[in-house]
Amino acid sequence: MKTLTEKYIETRQRTEMICKHLQVEDYTPQSAVFASPPKWHIAHITWFFEEMILKKYVPKYKVFDTNFGFLFNSYYNSIGERIERHNRGLLTRPTVERVYQYRAYVDDAMIKLLGSVSDKEMTTLTILGINHEQQHQELLITDIKHTLALNPLYPQLYKNNLINRYNKNANGWTEIPEGTYQIGHQSDDFCFDNELGVHRVFLETFEISNNLVTYGEFIAFINDDGYKNPEYWLSEGWSWINDNHISNPLYWKNVNDTWHHYTFSGLESIDENAMLTHISFYEAAAYAQWKGLRLPTEFEWEAASSKLHWGTHWEWTNSAYLPYPKFKTAQGAVGEYNGKFMINQMVLRGASIATALGHSRPTYRNFFHPESQWQFSGIRLAK
Repeated sequence: MKTLTEKYIETRQRTEMICKHLQVEDYTPQSAVFASPPKWHIAHITWFFEEMILKKYVPKYKVFDTNFGFLFNSYYNSIGERIERHNRGLLTRPTVERVYQYRAYVDDAMIKLLGSVSDKEMTTLTILGINHEQQHQELLITDIKHTLALNPLYPQLYKNNLINRYNKNANGWTEIPEGTYQIGHQSDDFCFDNELGVHRVFLETFEISNNLVTYGEFIAFINDDGYKNPEYWLSEGWSWINDNHISNPLYWKNVNDTWHHYTFSGLESIDENAMLTHISFYEAAAYAQWKGLRLPTEFEWEAASSKLHWGTHWEWTNSAYLPYPKFKTAQGAVGEYNGKFMINQMVLRGASIATALGHSRPTYRNFFHPESQWQFSGIRLAK
């Protein structure tokens, strides 16, 4: 079993591996308000360890740069003011080199601390910090892709296009019998606060698809004027596609009457047998309506998860992101982690091919606004 120090080092190294193929010019652009520049990500996840752990547990700790708390705090209002989110891409300074110096400075202090102090609360915060960085690793991947996709040269970053080619389950449906099911994280292993507290739900008998929707299946929806028929769309979804002139999923481009999409290995023709990704909740719900089916609730998904092959795409559920019964907000800045976002968002379950290994579990609750497309999200149907 790996020590906490080894887990810390491994996580920090993976972040830098994700950025290995970036050029210095790639670190600063911010492609949209919902995305952040790579330079900001790698500084923010470093600031988390400095602010939450080093300042508290290292006597007379000297912060690397007194300006970084303002520049790289994300949303922790109890800690202090911060730069507005939409201005993160304007930070041409500090330089990329300076940010990596910051990471090295904090890493050196964290490794020394972990090797010399044994404290339960510090250990808990470090594990949270590692999981927090793993979350940002996935955001790094998806934010980098969103920026590169706006480049008309469609640059290649990796040889692997991060497209999952084929479903691995048997075709058809799995029936889940009616009954009372325990929902929520039940072991002593790490989980986020939004996975607590454990509670029971009663579910009617339902069926859930063994496979995710493929590109070819979604192309059939497009060819049947799926984006033009309001009968399939939620009211807000219909407004969203019309206000934003959306007629196909994110990253798609029609070239000589053939669908292509931008991937990390460049612009490629779509493999219709591969699993659909980068889809919004609105599009997922419209597709389900077109099929005469529905999306599963997050409780149905969790009850069925042991019988499914999952983990290559985040899967939209038909559940709003709300607190579980007996959910409690932690004291201090850590309490701002998840609970404050429990409104106007939808839950996704599972993991994606961009998720760090071991980061997810059947009880993991991801959440995004229903128009979000830039994550590796897909569709699993229920009936």
